[in-house]
Amino acid sequence: MDLGTIIWNTVALFLTLCIFSFLYKDNPFYKFAEHLVVGVSAGYFAIILYFNGFIPKVWEPVTQKGEWWYLLPTILGMMTWARFSKKWSWISRFAIAFYMGIAVGVAIPLEMQQRVIKQLHATMLPVHFTNIQGVWNLLIMLGVLCGLIYFFFSMGHKGVVGGAARLGIWILMIGFGAGFGLTVMGRISLLADRITEIHNWYLMVTKALWGF
Repeated sequence: MDLGTIIWNTVALFLTLCIFSFLYKDNPFYKFAEHLVVGVSAGYFAIILYFNGFIPKVWEPVTQKGEWWYLLPTILGMMTWARFSKKWSWISRFAIAFYMGIAVGVAIPLEMQQRVIKQLHATMLPVHFTNIQGVWNLLIMLGVLCGLIYFFFSMGHKGVVGGAARLGIWILMIGFGAGFGLTVMGRISLLADRITEIHNWYLMVTKALWGF
């Protein structure tokens, strides 16, 4: 094991412990690690955007292909930096308004496709009892209807409507619980990965110092 690998893994261990120190209380070690992560991330994404965004989508089309109209979005992007000037901050409003208009126009069809049309399609699948998939389609349809009935406040939640609304509450809670559980498991997976890295560091240092 070379010395460089040991040093970098030791630095990673130190930063991990700095982050975990927040479990005790806020302290300078945690603030150092936090600021380091933010700074490194900002620098990393700046380099990525330069080589994956500016070079292939602005510099090369303009200098190699003569497609000068690529300078128009470049100018709009540069206008947003005027926000850092009190005197010229009003210039950035034009670029931001232009960007928001395009973003909304692109986002609305995508959101409709992903969150409305696909959701409706999932409740219109064939319903039958010849196989398990048909039964699941029926349960999905009933679950969606019960969940929607819970939010239907124009009628009192009594009788059949009240029963469907109560079932809708259970379905919503199951969905929220599954989402929360998935989030928790993701965080536990990150914790397990860090603990594994600490254990690997211990084995690496032990082997480097004592040869076993």
